[in-house]
Amino acid sequence: MPLNIDWQQILLHWMNLAILTGGLYFLLCKPVKQFMEKREEHYRQLDQEASGKLDEANQMKAEYQEKMEAAKEEIHQARAKAQQTAQQSAQEQLTQAQAQAKQIVDRARAEAVFSLQETHRALAECYRRAAEGGGETWS
Repeated sequence: MPLNIDWQQILLHWMNLAILTGGLYFLLCKPVKQFMEKREEHYRQLDQEASGKLDEANQMKAEYQEKMEAAKEEIHQARAKAQQTAQQSAQEQLTQAQAQAKQIVDRARAEAVFSLQETHRALAECYRRAAEGGGETWS
């Protein structure tokens, strides 16, 4: 042995290493694979749950947006109806006020005509008395 290398020792170490590696492979490979598969399945389930919850959240968001749009439309319709009712009420009040004003004006005209007629009668009576009496004074 020129370099003091014992090939028999090297071969025994290689065989020992191969046996140890093979034994550890058979002992540890199956549990490690099972652990990794369980872990992968766990994360796959988490991903599926997360995507399911995301889909559910998007669906709820769409439903709420539809409800919001419906509520906005309902508010718009209620506002339009209230505005129409207010305009109709204002128009009715205006019509009533115009009718009352017409009645007041008609009554005032009738009173004015009556007063004018009474004044004409009184003046006619005065002229008649003055014409009959000759020179009587007004009293």
